[in-house]
Amino acid sequence: MTDPQIAIMMLSLFIVLVLLGFPIAFTLLAMGVGFGYYAYYQGLPDSFAGIFDNNIFYLLNQNTYSVMENDTLVAIPLFLFMGYVVERANIVDRLFFSLYMAARNLPGSLAIAALLTCAVFSTASGIVGAVVTLMGLLAYPAMANANYDKSFASGVICAGGTLGILIPPSIMLIVYAAIAELSPLRLYAAAVFPGLLLAGLYIVYVMIRAMLNPSIAPKPRQEDIPPPSKIYLDLLISFVPLTILIMLVLGSILGGLATPAEAAAMGALGGLVLAAIYRSLTWQKVKESVFLTAKATAMVCWLFVGSWTFASVFSFLGGHDVIEHWFLAMNLEPWQFLILAQLIIFLLGWPLEWSEILIIFVPIFLPMLDTFGVNPYFFAMLVALNLQTSFLTPPMAMSAYYLKGVLKNKIELMEIFRGLMPYLGIVIFCMVLMYQFPGIALWFPDYLFGEYIP
Repeated sequence: MTDPQIAIMMLSLFIVLVLLGFPIAFTLLAMGVGFGYYAYYQGLPDSFAGIFDNNIFYLLNQNTYSVMENDTLVAIPLFLFMGYVVERANIVDRLFFSLYMAARNLPGSLAIAALLTCAVFSTASGIVGAVVTLMGLLAYPAMANANYDKSFASGVICAGGTLGILIPPSIMLIVYAAIAELSPLRLYAAAVFPGLLLAGLYIVYVMIRAMLNPSIAPKPRQEDIPPPSKIYLDLLISFVPLTILIMLVLGSILGGLATPAEAAAMGALGGLVLAAIYRSLTWQKVKESVFLTAKATAMVCWLFVGSWTFASVFSFLGGHDVIEHWFLAMNLEPWQFLILAQLIIFLLGWPLEWSEILIIFVPIFLPMLDTFGVNPYFFAMLVALNLQTSFLTPPMAMSAYYLKGVLKNKIELMEIFRGLMPYLGIVIFCMVLMYQFPGIALWFPDYLFGEYIP
């Protein structure tokens, strides 16, 4: 076999192993080292110690050091810590109730409140599993008690919970910035309007569906609605402080007052202050937040080390060249390249999560953007929207499994899948809108930082 053929076999074997359930980070690492040992092999060693005289081990060491010294990635543990602290500060239940009361006169008011709570909380957290799980415990029982349709209610929670990987400050965009060597500030600015657009389309869909079929989302009883003074008080107590924290973090980044890492540090401190204000700052909760942050950060770091090692060996063997030549041989127009690339990413969302797609497969397309004259920030936003589908597409729709895990026998998995389907269509529609009107993604960063020049 030639080296490029071995590279393609390497990629195919990785997909098979992931589908079999092997841990992604360590699968990448093992395959990178294993195939890299072959790629950099220099003959039989003179001694047992000489077995380790192979450049793959030097590459692994350098990649590990590069990840650890990457300033951009410092924001990840700080944003994670902010999210975990906010999650444990008992803010979300107050937030959901107050938003429900504020939206009480709208069709599907509970579903709208759930979407808005997901958007706000996921912005502060950025952890899809945490948002879907918490909202499954909080919002789903409220909708079930109000006789909402099971599929309708579950679809709202699963779709709303994924917004955190798109709406800034997003951990996914930090990872993308590190992979593509783009400015995280520009990426955050580019994601503002696509994120708001997608959330807005979700809300419009919920309202239209509730108006066309009121039986799936009954209106609240008048006796259950508190007086306006209590509603305003709840909004002031729950919605305003968290929103101010998010706006300060995001505003300091977009305004150039702080780097993402510095803003994340402010957010982490702000989360502790909010927890103290709500009298939820206990040693046990802080310890849990630190432990979960360390665990998630370690996995992200190993993902980067493994993926960079895997990608380096894949490229050294000629894998990237094979794929690039395949694309170029089709003589595609830029719009055809974009559609094909996004279709591949969409199909990969069926068996894989966003992290594998982003770290392994997106870098394959990045070198071709200049060839086809595609703005890398515009491509990044198409990918960011597309990656929403990796949480919503069966059979691996992780948001569905997160919700099923907390609801257990209260709902069947197929009911959740049925509830997800309309939101997949909305994501695709949003991508089409952004393709037709690139200014949705590009106007704001160009306004803040000037027109992008490659």
